[in-house]
Amino acid sequence: MPSQLDFFASAPARMPDTTARHPLGRKRDNEPFIDHETMAARLEATGSYRILRKLQPRPVIEQPRPTFARKGIILDTETTGLNHRCDEIIEIGVISFTFDDNGRIGDVTGVYGGLQQPAVSIPPAVTRLTGITDAMVAGETIDIARLKSLIEPSELIIAHNAGFDRPFCEAFSPIFANKAWACSVSEIDWSGRGFEGSKLGYLIGQSGYFHEGHRAVDDCFALLEVLGRTPSGSAETPFAELYRASQKSRVRVYAENSAFDMKDQLKARGYRWSDGSDGRPRSWWVELAPDDLDDELHFLRTEIYRWDADPPVKHLTAFDRFRAG
Repeated sequence: MPSQLDFFASAPARMPDTTARHPLGRKRDNEPFIDHETMAARLEATGSYRILRKLQPRPVIEQPRPTFARKGIILDTETTGLNHRCDEIIEIGVISFTFDDNGRIGDVTGVYGGLQQPAVSIPPAVTRLTGITDAMVAGETIDIARLKSLIEPSELIIAHNAGFDRPFCEAFSPIFANKAWACSVSEIDWSGRGFEGSKLGYLIGQSGYFHEGHRAVDDCFALLEVLGRTPSGSAETPFAELYRASQKSRVRVYAENSAFDMKDQLKARGYRWSDGSDGRPRSWWVELAPDDLDDELHFLRTEIYRWDADPPVKHLTAFDRFRAG
């Protein structure tokens, strides 16, 4: 017969079995403390779970290691819109760090994050994305002196989409002019490293972390962590690849006055359209390595213009790239 609960039995006999094991397999009574990393490792070992760990910002080091003699900047901005000519920066985040000639990241040496009240109300779409409200920026001003102390000694400024951040920063202050810039979106082969996309959310998630996105300093720390990791199957960090790319010159070719019906061929070859509002010629354009210039000019002359045209060519370094116009 099935057993029944005896309400007249002694109290201990009526109590439920406290020796039952929980999912991690240990008794509940008098069991040793189990740390979170051990629990996470056990879940991952089943093959049924992927664990995202909260990204912990690297500490600021007052006495950085001398073996990392170069200085870099990770920078991010939040703005009222997409046009640097009429929209404004409402938040800037900067992390200064050291690195060596081989592209190994050393120490974080400084952090700054500041808000700025714009001349207009922050659009609701921007508030939804960033969490920054008019009340948060009321009366706030970015500390230019503090920014300058970090930016001035740096050799390289890195932004995740430098083509967006650099024009805004140069419109905001001259301290950003005449600096070398690198783009961690376009100058790293993320797909070749096994990532599903180049958005920071993809990169940080596939690296095993999560963070508070769309706030400038948080995004800077997230990017620094991704750049400094060496994923399995890769011989170098993403930052080493980025640093090497930043040292190479590039050539921008403008297919000015190309026929309208040639647009599909140009797009298929990687050309992008500029409407002239950013200071560039109103034309299709492409950026490539100097060694590829002769082949590109041959393509334009034989497939697009079909005569011995001389399209405009602009030679670029990290000091010129990602500027407006």
